Amino acid sequence: MVIGGYAQGKLEYVKKKYNVKEEFIFDCALPSKEEIEKNNLSKDDVLVISSLHKWIRKRIKEGGRPEEEIASFVKKNPGTVIISDEIGNGIVPMDPFERVYRERTGRILCDLAANAEEVERVTCGIPQKIK
Repeated sequence: MVIGGYAQGKLEYVKKKYNVKEEFIFDCALPSKEEIEKNNLSKDDVLVISSLHKWIRKRIKEGGRPEEEIASFVKKNPGTVIISDEIGNGIVPMDPFERVYRERTGRILCDLAANAEEVERVTCGIPQKIK
């Protein structure tokens, strides 16, 4: 799992660290089983979910259950690298949806981090190991 602020080089760091193929990077989306199979993902390939925070926002707006969906996906695809912006810093938004979105995203990231083998924060393209 890799977290950090907006435009801090998280995806570029992950690409270099894991030598990720472009077809295994999914932005704001969880790939279907068919998409994974179509790209012939092997056990040595790394699957990357980038901008998880945006996917969570979309799923909440659609009435989805992002907590359950991402947990199930990671369980089925344990080698997945999750990339997310840190969105909980700063002023608490007045908009009720924005508060719910931040709260749920924070809790999802806490659960993912607790179960991740490794958690890193990237700032200015420099990684810092958290776990």
